[in-house]
Amino acid sequence: MNILGLPVIWQTVLLLAASNVFMTFAWYSHLRNLSSRAWWIAALFSWGIALFEYLLQVPANRIGHTELSLAQLKILQEVITLAVFVPFVVFYMQQPLKLDYLWAALCILGAVYFVFRS
Repeated sequence: MNILGLPVIWQTVLLLAASNVFMTFAWYSHLRNLSSRAWWIAALFSWGIALFEYLLQVPANRIGHTELSLAQLKILQEVITLAVFVPFVVFYMQQPLKLDYLWAALCILGAVYFVFRS
């Protein structure tokens, strides 16, 4: 599968980024929107969103695995997760931005360095 003729790494990044938006909303938006509802309602709501996550995440990993190792895919996923999660926390969940997010990002960048160095 080739999306708009993009290189594999960019196809993977774009699909994983979109997947992570769905994942983040599936995992956490119910805390804001459904906190007064029963847990199973939140679970059903989250599963519905998670379906779209998997419809993007599975092809992303299949495409990415043609050129990336599993370790590289996993670290890439974590970088994208943090890149999606921080704006979600700040703008959607209206939580304050913390310096700890920067430290976490620096740790993940270290992981990126070690996994992607040749």
